[in-house]
Amino acid sequence: MKKEKSDSSRATIEKTLHELFENVRFSKLGFFVLIFLYIGSYVLVVLTSHSEAAIMLGGQPIPYRSITGVFSAIGNLCIVLLVVLYKKPGFLVSMCFLLVSFPSALTGIIKNGNYISIAGIFTNMLTLIAIYMIYSTNTKAEKAQARLRDQAVTDSLTGLPNRFASSELMGALAAKGEKFAVAVLNLKNFKGVNNTMGHSAGNAVLKEVAFRLKKAADSRQTNTHDFVASQGGDEFLLIIRDFRNNDEILETLEQYENVLKDRITVDGCDFFFSASIGWAVYPEDADTVDALLACTSTAMAEVKRGDSGSHILRYTPEIANIEHTLEIERKIRTALENDTLFFELQPQFDMKHQLSGFEALARMKDEDGNCIVPGEFIPVAEELGLIDQIDYVVFRKAAGFFGKLIRETNTKSVLSVNVSVRHLMRNGFLDELREVLKSTGMPPEQLEVEITESIMIDSVDKALDCINEIKKLGIKIAIDDFGTGYSSLSYLNDFPADMLKVDKSFIDRMNTNDSSKQYVAAIISIGHVMNFTVISEGVEQPDQLDTLRNIGCDYIQGFIWGRPMAPDDAENLVKSAMKSA
Repeated sequence: MKKEKSDSSRATIEKTLHELFENVRFSKLGFFVLIFLYIGSYVLVVLTSHSEAAIMLGGQPIPYRSITGVFSAIGNLCIVLLVVLYKKPGFLVSMCFLLVSFPSALTGIIKNGNYISIAGIFTNMLTLIAIYMIYSTNTKAEKAQARLRDQAVTDSLTGLPNRFASSELMGALAAKGEKFAVAVLNLKNFKGVNNTMGHSAGNAVLKEVAFRLKKAADSRQTNTHDFVASQGGDEFLLIIRDFRNNDEILETLEQYENVLKDRITVDGCDFFFSASIGWAVYPEDADTVDALLACTSTAMAEVKRGDSGSHILRYTPEIANIEHTLEIERKIRTALENDTLFFELQPQFDMKHQLSGFEALARMKDEDGNCIVPGEFIPVAEELGLIDQIDYVVFRKAAGFFGKLIRETNTKSVLSVNVSVRHLMRNGFLDELREVLKSTGMPPEQLEVEITESIMIDSVDKALDCINEIKKLGIKIAIDDFGTGYSSLSYLNDFPADMLKVDKSFIDRMNTNDSSKQYVAAIISIGHVMNFTVISEGVEQPDQLDTLRNIGCDYIQGFIWGRPMAPDDAENLVKSAMKSA
């Protein structure tokens, strides 16, 4: 029963798309009516052409033979209508009727001397030529229309149905009152492929992604019936039907997310992608197609802004609350004005569980003392251009605390601080750095600045000049979230870094996906070849720790050995580590 239901659903969707640009279809009954009229008119032509009888009209005898042409014209009209309205079937039937009529007419002329049939023969010949020309012209027009139809409903790059086709399908489903879910899928970090490898490589990636999504839909590996379309660029749309509950929708979306996790190789380069997916249900979340698409886009944008670790999010009214974003902006500005931003420290360890340092993490509370998670205020700060101010406050406070801790304990631990690309590229950044080192007494050799590899895309020369100046101060450089960007290895070879940080997204799937495991191993190998030490972020499970130890990772950071902690707790950890050393 389930397979039959799925087949029926698929047929409905395919029929809907096929009919988007189809001409109006005429009924089969009309086809047979025209055939009956032609046969009837042909019989009347034969009867009247051989009859000697006449009818009286206005006192004048009118021979039946004189109205033979009327019935002949009716027959030819039926022939033309068959070809025009019913295309190939009508053309074939008409050709058969006309060709069969020729022997009969010739026999009547030769054997019976019925020379009146000569005009009928020429009429039929002209009709034959006419219907052939009509059919030939219509066939060419239909082929042109088919090409236009395909272009109108198909994405030229991926071959998937396009935005128009998906909108028409959703409109048809909504008109029937059918319940369905829509999800918008956006590739993370795709822009970097175009920036570094060129648009041809980007197009190759999109074709491969489209192929995987369509293959998953066609294979029916989910418990739902799915339709995949391209929305343009790196955005795809899924229409999901035949689900029993929201859990089945989520399971379906997780399967589509999983098909993207295997590496994509283009021009000898391996890429790994994850997706941001926002979804909504008709008619629960919206009662029109346009509103439904707006809901999915809002949810997808929220996933891209967030830092929850989940890549799939259903729309809720709260997500679209612009007032909420404005409120976060107000709280950020208030925290900056009142200097109430603070920091926590997450410990970092070597593979023998020996403390090596801490990463300073920005934290914020509102006026009522409620914590605002970084995934909520950091994206807003980046969008508003306030992230460099947050960086500076956290850096100054963390350096002040750590400088004092070093003087009191003589610890060799390293303080790692995040610096945004925007902050690093500011003209006054180096002056800020020197001022903080001087005012806090923080030893430069125990300070590490974390920057993302995307800076090598934004402005290579200026970035290298700034980083070289930082190195001259004795400060270490770490490349954060390594593997999620697309920096050229030639740039990295000249990059005066000390450490690579492997992004948490690769660690999460390292032991469930062999390609990801090999990718992490390759990053570690590249780092060691370039004389970098390597630290893996987000290590939470014992099996992850075992794998990293086996493939030669140098350091780890994650919940398995240490969560972010208050400065006092970090101080106690340092003192405890020094006692046990």
